[in-house]
This record gives sequence, structure tokens and C-alpha cells, in this order.
Amino acid sequence: MKNNLSRTLIAALMAATANVAVITTPPAAHPEAEVQQVEQSESMRLYGWFDEVFNEDLNDSPLTLTFFGRKDRNHEIDDFSDQKAQKDHETTKQRLTYLATFDFDALSEEAQLSYRLFELQLERSIEGFEFRFHNYPINQFFGWHTQFPVFMANFHRVDEVADAEAFIARLDVTGRVFGQLIDGLQRREDMGILPPKWVYPFVTEAVGNVLKGAPFEDSDEDSVFLAGFKKKLEDLEISEEQKADLVARAEVSLVDNVQPAYEKLGAFMAAQEQKAGTDDGVWRLPDGAANYNRLLRNYTTTDLTAEQIHQMGLENVERIHGEMRAIMAEVGFEGTLQEFFEFMRTDPRFYYENTDEGRDKYLAEATALIDTMRDAIPDYFGLLPKAEIEVKRVEPFRENSAGKAFYNRPSQDGSRPGVYYANLKDMAEMPNYQMEALAYHEGIPGHHMQIAISLELEGIPEFQKQSAFTAYTEGWGLYSEYLPKEMGFYQDPYSDFGRLAMELWRAVRLVVDTGIHYQRWTGEETVAYMKKTTPNPEGDIRNAVNRYIVFPGQATAYLIGKIKILELREWAKGELGDDFDISGYHDEVLRQGAVPLNILEENIHAWVARVKAGNS
Repeated sequence: MKNNLSRTLIAALMAATANVAVITTPPAAHPEAEVQQVEQSESMRLYGWFDEVFNEDLNDSPLTLTFFGRKDRNHEIDDFSDQKAQKDHETTKQRLTYLATFDFDALSEEAQLSYRLFELQLERSIEGFEFRFHNYPINQFFGWHTQFPVFMANFHRVDEVADAEAFIARLDVTGRVFGQLIDGLQRREDMGILPPKWVYPFVTEAVGNVLKGAPFEDSDEDSVFLAGFKKKLEDLEISEEQKADLVARAEVSLVDNVQPAYEKLGAFMAAQEQKAGTDDGVWRLPDGAANYNRLLRNYTTTDLTAEQIHQMGLENVERIHGEMRAIMAEVGFEGTLQEFFEFMRTDPRFYYENTDEGRDKYLAEATALIDTMRDAIPDYFGLLPKAEIEVKRVEPFRENSAGKAFYNRPSQDGSRPGVYYANLKDMAEMPNYQMEALAYHEGIPGHHMQIAISLELEGIPEFQKQSAFTAYTEGWGLYSEYLPKEMGFYQDPYSDFGRLAMELWRAVRLVVDTGIHYQRWTGEETVAYMKKTTPNPEGDIRNAVNRYIVFPGQATAYLIGKIKILELREWAKGELGDDFDISGYHDEVLRQGAVPLNILEENIHAWVARVKAGNS
């Protein structure tokens, strides 16, 4: 398993190693002290190895180094070849073997948890290796063709001339990187693993958008690469002649290296489009059923079957529809639920103008919602994030290939805030009645709070801070939409309807993801179901269905995670009665970073036992 994430401080590793020498030779005064000292020794040895592995993986990934604010290899881009993947797979197997040499019973409880999390990640990586080509790395939703300019604009810092030189050096290797990606796409084609035919025009459009503007074409507007590079040079304290020279060199590399790489990818995808089919689900691919079952296990961290998940979705759709009818009655709407949906889709009061002024208003109000929530959360949480958060519009060049909203984590050193991105391409797809729930999900107390706290935790291995289990992280995001209702927010009944609409969206996902990939629904059948059962506009629905098709299984994790977090909370309330503390519960959920749902359940049960014993 290659973590490809951030590293802990070398000093921490050195201190841990030094402590082992002190702890391993204590006076044997009391048996309990001896047990504790053995636990400390073995735990420190394990944590020391975790740090070694983490640093090894971090230093192996130039992109990850840059992502976390390091400049060690910021003139390079990762190796995306299958040869590298096979080498990493062998390393993962060796690590799993070595992990077994630690005495699990001699570890502290905290170290045992870290051991189990690391073991799970190794096992997942090994299991997934045979399915490494069973995905669509270039599609309308994500891929290096759109991630590359975003990465260079947002994460490659230019603080001195050497950084600008490194920026150009990364442009220089674009041909090698895209060649490796195309090799992987060809391998998939040979295996019969191609995305549906409708995906290709989106990719072609995205490639074309990147190649718009100077120096790719005779234009007064700069391309996204060149505009980003020039912006980074503005604050450098160098002469205008030096800046002009750097810009000229970047332009040469963009024309000589970046443009041919993108054109080659575009030509490859155009040729492959002629061979693609029209079926949507992964059931049509080699070992499709086995892979989908694996994806469901990984994303939900449960053993729920596709059929069980499908039924869970249907049940929750019915429940939420009932809660929506109560709001219909509250606002005095007369008609069917579907007629109310149409009213919410079409009434202008629920939408900002589709202008730059309307977009600015959306961003300003979303920021204000997060600021207001930040002031309220100390009554419900002990752990609070230090990192700041910004609300930004998705860049126009990737609007057509980006999701409705998403979050980018902050840097661990505090130099870069977390970012909540809102896709404001079409304001008709971003109703204001959903704004409140969306801000809580992506910002506070949702993704920003959970992820920032995880990064800031002390006393756990670095890999654990960086771990992500979708059912936990997205379940927390959905729980964070619900919690403000109990805190007194959603005073406007239409805003509360927006909260329910977003929960309904996640319930419908359980139905349609399994519908597409297990029950063999077509894309159009899925769109029809969602139009009938949700208030979302058709464009929003089609974008979502396209996402579920190319990203199988992931969308099922949200509601499954939220249900578990809420179930555990209510169970703990029942067990503790007046001793239940909501801040204590939330802190227990957050204090170990992201974990699988079964481990979260174990942690909450242990917390309840400690509270009962007076040791919370």
C-alpha cells in the first residue's frame, strides 16, 4: 500500500526511537507497570515503523509532497506506469508480512486500533490490485487532464525563481505522464473496459477547454496554465525582464510539451469512442459483479449486499417523502408531492440570477452561513479546527466536468486553508433553499471540521490522520446537515425542505447506484426515477447519474454512514441517560480520525463504558 500522503516530523520519529531505548530497561517494580512499559515499547516500535513507511511513501510522490507544502521534488510528477504499480504492490505485500511481526497483544489500545487500520488498508490494496484496470481514469467527472491545471494553479507554490523553474520543469514532462496514462487506457481497452460512449464528448470538451487561449492559439486571453503561471510570478521580487524570460520559457514548454500531450489524449479518446458501447453499469465489464461487490464493501465498510442497499434506499425515500409532505402542509401548499417538487424547481424565488452578480451573492451568503455556524459549534463540540476555510467558485474551465460542490482539505502546516468549491455554472442547478445544508456539509461542522481536526490530531500516526473511509467521512458530512436542525437552524421551512431534499438525494443514490450496476438499469431509466422522486432540476439529475455511472459504489456510502453515526448516538443516549454529553459523543467520533463503521461502533461502545465507569 502506498499512502502517498503527508509525513510526520523527522524529529518526532527520532524522539520515538530514543524513547524506546529508555522504556525497554525499566525497574521491574510492579507487574502492572511492567505491562504498561511493554505496551509502550511495542507501541513505540510500531509507530516508528509507521512513520518510516509514511515518509517512504511521501518521498516517493512528488505530487503529494507539493500538496502538503513541501518542495523537495517540485520539479517532478509521479510515475503512473503499471511497472510502478506492480512494484508498489510487492512493497505492500512485504509490509503486510512485516506488520505481523509486531506483538498485537503487547500493544496499547490506541496502537491496536492503528494496527488494525493499517492492516485493513494493506489488505484492501492487495485485494484491489487485480482490479486496478477496472475503472475509468479519464472521464467527464475527474482525470489528470483536468486535475493537472488545477494542481498547478492551486498547489504548486512559486515563492522564488527556483519554484518557477520547477513549474516549467513539470510542464516539460507532460508527454511522459500522458503517455503513461494512455498506456493504461489502452490496457483497459484490450481487456474490454471502456466507459460508456456518452462519456467521450465530455472528455473531448474538457481537453479543448484546457487548450483554449495563448499560447495554444492566437488569442488575447491566456490559457488556464499560462494565466496561472503569470499570476504566480506577480509577487516575485525579480526584474520584469526575468519575469518575461520565465513566461517565454513556459510558453515554449506549453506549445512543445503540453499541447501535443493533450492532443494525443484527445485523439486517443476520439478513436476509442468508436469502440465504446452504450450500456452503463459495471455488470457489463469483465468480473463486473465481483468488482462491484468489492467496491460496496470498501465504500460502505459493511457487508451489506447490493440488494440490501437497494431496499434500504427505497425505505428511506418513503420516509423522507413523508417528512416533506409535513413541510408542504406547513407552507400551505395544496397539491401532490410531485407538484410541490415542480414548484420548487421552477419558482424564481428559489434561485439566484444566472449572472456574475448572482454568483457573487451565492458565495457571500454561503460564507456567511459557515461563519454563523462557526460561532455556534462550541456548545456541541470540544474538538474544534484551527484551519481556516474559504468558499470559492469552481473554475470555469472545469465547470462542465466538476461536481455540484466539493471540498479540498487544508495544508497541514496552515499555509493553505480548506476550500469549499461551489459549481455555479448554471444557477438553476444551485437552489438557494439547499444552500444552508450544502454549506454545513462541505464546511462546518462537515468536511472542513472533520478533516481539519483529523489533520491536527496529536498522538496518532500520520497515516491515520490522512486516512479516508468514505462511509465515515461522507456519513459525517450528511450527519452535519442534520445536526443543525437540532441546534435551531433551518428556521425557514423551505430551507428545512432543502435539508430533506439533500438527504433524499442520498437515499435515492442507494436505489440508483445499485439499480445501474446491479439491477442493470439504463441511464435514462435512472434519470426518470430521479425526476419522479426528487425535486432536483433535470440538469442536476443528469450530471449526478453520469457521476454514479463512472464512479460505481461511492454514492452509497453517504446515507449508510449517517444512519450509523445517528444510530450510535441514540444508542449512547439510551445507555447513559442524563450522563450523555453531545460534545463528548462528537469528540469521540472525531478523535481517532476516519475509521470504518464497525470500528466506530467499537469506539463508541468503549466510550459509553468509560462514561459509566466515571472515566470519560
